[in-house]
Amino acid sequence: MTRAAAPPLLSIRDLRVELGGSPILNGVSADLARGRVTALIGLNGSGKTTLLRALVREYPYRGTVRFFCGHDHSRPTPEHIGYVPQRLTLDARLPLTVKDLMALALARRPLFLGVSKATAARIAGLLERVGMSGHLDRPVEGLSGGQLQRVLLALALDPQPELLLLDEPAAGIDFKDQQKFYDLIADLNRRSGVTVLLVSHELTMVSRHADHVLCLRDGKIQCEGPPREVLTPDNLAQTFGTEMHFHHHH
Repeated sequence: MTRAAAPPLLSIRDLRVELGGSPILNGVSADLARGRVTALIGLNGSGKTTLLRALVREYPYRGTVRFFCGHDHSRPTPEHIGYVPQRLTLDARLPLTVKDLMALALARRPLFLGVSKATAARIAGLLERVGMSGHLDRPVEGLSGGQLQRVLLALALDPQPELLLLDEPAAGIDFKDQQKFYDLIADLNRRSGVTVLLVSHELTMVSRHADHVLCLRDGKIQCEGPPREVLTPDNLAQTFGTEMHFHHHH
C-alpha cells in the first residue's frame, strides 16, 4: 500500500548534540513524513532518546530542526508535540488516582481545590481514546505497565498534537500488552492523522506498523526507508553490529 509522498512535517538537518563534552549525535539528517509512522532503531547508547529530547528542546543542539505544522511554523511550540517518555518515575507512596495524575498535568489549579468539571470531562475523553475509560479512579500504583503507558499516551494527546514522540513506549510490558499498545498507536495514527516518531527495539512491531524506518548508529543515520527494504540482515548487522534475525509481517 503506497501513499503519495506528502511534504514532511519535520525536517532535521545536521543535528549535533554534545552531552558532558561527549558527542552523542554527529550530524543527523532526516525528514518525518506527515501523517506517517516513522520508527527509529539502533543500539542502546546510539542517541535515540537524545534525538527525541533535542526535538522537544530538552537538550541544546546545533543544526536545524524545522516544523512544517498546520500552525504558524515560524515559531514552533512544544504544544504541538506529544511526548511519551520511556518510563515515568513516580513516588509510589503518593496515593494518586489516574484522574489525579492527569489533573496534575492538565489543570491550571492546585489539586487540593478539586478537579473542575471541564477538566474531568477532558480527562474522561482522553482516557476513552486510549481504551482506559473504566480506570478514572484506579490508584496509579495499581496499574500494570501497559495501563500506565496508556495513561501517559492519553496525556500526550492533549492538546491535539501534530507530532507524537514515543520513546520505547512498550519497554518492560508483556508481549500481549505490547501488541495491543502498538495496535493502539497505529489506530490513533490512522484515525487522527497524527505523525508518529517511535523509538523501538521490537523489530516485529516496527515491520508491522511503521511506514518508514531510520537506523541510528554512532550518532548518525546509517540507513532509512520502508521496513521491507531496511530491515535486511545486512542493514541490521550494520546498525546493531551483530547477526540479527527476525521475520517480516506480510
